[in-house]
Amino acid sequence: MRFIHTADWHLGRRMHGQRLLEDQAYALEQLEALARDFKPDAFLISGDVYDRAVPAPDAVELLNEFLSYLVMDLKVHVIMIAGNHDSPARLDFGSRVFAGQGLHVFGSVLSEAVSVKLCDASGPIHFYGIPYAEPAIVKEKLACEEIHGHEPALIAMLDGIRARHPAGERSVLLAHAYVSGCASAESERPLSVGGAECVDASIFSGFNYVALGHLHRAQVAGNSRIRYAGSLLKYSFSEADHKKVVNLVEIDGSGDSLVQDVSITFRRDVRKIEGFLKDILNGSGSGENREDYLAVSLLDTVPILDVMGKLREIYPNVLHVERPYLDAGGGAGRAPEDHRTLSDADLFAAFFREVTGEELSPAHAEAYNLIVDDLRRLEREATV
Repeated sequence: MRFIHTADWHLGRRMHGQRLLEDQAYALEQLEALARDFKPDAFLISGDVYDRAVPAPDAVELLNEFLSYLVMDLKVHVIMIAGNHDSPARLDFGSRVFAGQGLHVFGSVLSEAVSVKLCDASGPIHFYGIPYAEPAIVKEKLACEEIHGHEPALIAMLDGIRARHPAGERSVLLAHAYVSGCASAESERPLSVGGAECVDASIFSGFNYVALGHLHRAQVAGNSRIRYAGSLLKYSFSEADHKKVVNLVEIDGSGDSLVQDVSITFRRDVRKIEGFLKDILNGSGSGENREDYLAVSLLDTVPILDVMGKLREIYPNVLHVERPYLDAGGGAGRAPEDHRTLSDADLFAAFFREVTGEELSPAHAEAYNLIVDDLRRLEREATV
């Protein structure tokens, strides 16, 4: 059986204020072509379909067009789970009706494991979806008081799947999680502010393939059967060196999987360049796309008037300019620490220290973490 594994589309995303929907549409056209050529039995999307719990109408329309083409024109089964950026209730809308047409959505946590069963010449393969959910929601849904954290929550849901899975039959899992030891990027929203969000790869044992979402770098997590497809595009300058791919997977009758990654090309790449202003304005020569999204690090140590305006005369999509000389303390009143590299919790601790003159106590930090986690949960389930 053949299927395509992708994740973390973040439709409707902005980067430094720049909307990326045209770039996302360009990438999805490549996925459509790949589906036509590869002729998969299933197409897996492992969460963070949208970038916001309440997506913009044009982002919803882009997804609608893509899914309609796969399900109605190509007759491919689509299996999709909610990530931490998605609203489970919104993604779930119409899911029971759509399932009859081949669109299978796992938005909210279910009290009992449900699979999408597809068959090839060797028999059935069961596709299970575990959408992202805060541990408190899993605890309530499964009526399990022992759940306190992301790993126990996932283990409880996986145990439910294993208890219902037919012995000897092949299985594929979709999940949205942060596996310990894997590389992260700046554009990923933390799954939890206060609690431990990482889980060990060993909890996913027993599946023939685990299609993960959440981390934006394509990578193996633990072993070759457990994989992140990575994000659809580069969503921060920390991802400038990433290779963005989709995974083409083929599972044979014995359950062994063969995985091939196929690169996604970009309408505009995300790049970082460094140099003196006069040299950068001269350009880097042939093969350069001046429409790329750029972060520019200027080595000049003298004041420059309207730096962004000058750069955008040559590179219209410069999104960020750094002055290492000033950031290192060469300019009056500049702090050496870059606030963009700090987490929300670190920023709050620094704010608390500045206002009160005291360090944030563990009790205050825990209160902050609980409040932010609750706000993020409410955001995902916002009704307006």
